[in-house]
Amino acid sequence: MTLSTLSLRMIFTTGCLLIAGGIGGWLAQHAHLPMPYMLGSLFTSGVAVALFQKRALADYAYPMKFRTLFIGLIGVMIGTQVTPEIFALLPELPLTLSMLVVFVVLAQGGNFLIFHRIGGYDRATAFYAGAPGGLMESLVLGEKAGADLRLLTAQQFLRIILVISILPSALSLWIGHPVGSAAGQSVMPTGPATVAELLLVVLAAIAGLFVASRIKLPAGQITGPLLLSAGLTLSGLVDMHLPFWLIAAAQVVVGSSLGVRFTGMTGAMLRRSLGLSVLSVSWMLAVGGAFALGLAAATQIPFLHLMISYAPGGVTEMSIIALSLAANPALVSLHHVVRILLTVGVMVIAEKRLPLRQPGE
Repeated sequence: MTLSTLSLRMIFTTGCLLIAGGIGGWLAQHAHLPMPYMLGSLFTSGVAVALFQKRALADYAYPMKFRTLFIGLIGVMIGTQVTPEIFALLPELPLTLSMLVVFVVLAQGGNFLIFHRIGGYDRATAFYAGAPGGLMESLVLGEKAGADLRLLTAQQFLRIILVISILPSALSLWIGHPVGSAAGQSVMPTGPATVAELLLVVLAAIAGLFVASRIKLPAGQITGPLLLSAGLTLSGLVDMHLPFWLIAAAQVVVGSSLGVRFTGMTGAMLRRSLGLSVLSVSWMLAVGGAFALGLAAATQIPFLHLMISYAPGGVTEMSIIALSLAANPALVSLHHVVRILLTVGVMVIAEKRLPLRQPGE
């Protein structure tokens, strides 16, 4: 099969996944689900994997540069929500950010026990599978330590998928009524945009991605465009907003890219990994919820914002949840970037100091 044939097949397959994801998102929106276009596309791409992973999706790889561009657009979208009011929260941040250290240690320790004692994973696999962040770093360091890469990959992606699936509905139940997009609220201005305005948004995303890659900014795919658009917004020189269809498209791209991660997993492996992931995510959400309750009482930051900030999902996905639930996306993004940096730091220290593997394991 020629390169051009492979490229055309990849484009066609990706297009089909995106169309199916859009339909799934539309149905989820009419069902009043939170983050409808991300959850709907996640579901449809997961179903596609279950049906076609040995045929049409057998050698398929999602185009990650395409995904990166849309993550950059999400970063721009979050940056446009940064207002001078966020500076009023600066006195609260040392406490909420420092408590992330305790959260990361508790989450990692509890997850290690779940995967090692209950799941029967070897020490290296259990430790890196239980990392509450730093997905790519956990895969690289875990492989170096001799972890089972298939199980490690499954657990890390299931962590993100379960959090984004459970958290919005759980928060609505906790509060007692639907919030954000599930309640039909518009979380940001989404009026029609001109071609010039769309071009500005895309250029801001590309420029932010370029700068982030050059200076190696943590979680640069989203933080680079976020910081650039935030600076432009705060300057008052530029007024950027994304139309609804572009916001929905970004969710579809992210959701469908997560769903195809199930390719290659057997039913037995998925069932085992899913059961352990439910325990792990429940533990981390319980710990995060306890921190959110305590910090909400000690600071001026609402519980909803803190709960999303302490939930162990990916930066991109949790930022979308913040937008969907009308929380403060800039505040949430900051906490998740710090959480990931702390988690990676813990993994690097553990690699050198902890006996993650034993002879004969």
